[in-house]
Amino acid sequence: MRLKSSYIFMILSLCLLTAIPFLQGCGVYSFTGTNIDYDKVSTISVKRFENLSPGGPPTISQTLTEGIRDIYQQNTRLTVLSGNEEGDLQLEGEIVGYRTAPSTPQASDNTDGVDIASQTRLTITVKVSFINTTNEEEDFDRSFSFFADFDNTQTLNAVEDALIDEIFEQIILDIFNATVANW
Repeated sequence: MRLKSSYIFMILSLCLLTAIPFLQGCGVYSFTGTNIDYDKVSTISVKRFENLSPGGPPTISQTLTEGIRDIYQQNTRLTVLSGNEEGDLQLEGEIVGYRTAPSTPQASDNTDGVDIASQTRLTITVKVSFINTTNEEEDFDRSFSFFADFDNTQTLNAVEDALIDEIFEQIILDIFNATVANW
């Protein structure tokens, strides 16, 4: 019995020693999904995202910018800088697309056979520039886009704020994941 216990102890020890390099390879990781080395990075600057698209309410720039700042404040230990200050991580961009288009066809009852849309799709596109001053391999310029549909019995004005919130929630999460979660 003693010999059996020695073998079990030896096998468990060997397994643990084999697993250590794999566990160390995980790097810096947190339960929020971020991959930030706080020894190298402590600040992020988020400049105002201007609305360069031909549409959207006047507050759309502020809504997006504040949403981006909030996600970093709530999910990281980074100090969020605004204005002209430059952080270890730097994020800036603009809203470049804000458009509506028919999305869901509905069978027509009329004699001309033309289908009409029962829903309209609002799509917002945001262009983002990200700089990591400690690791330039993570820098990128890319666009993020998302959409939400609404019923044609409603006007865009009636549902616009809720749609923007829904769309920005996904775009902001995508930006966050691309910058500090390396997704």
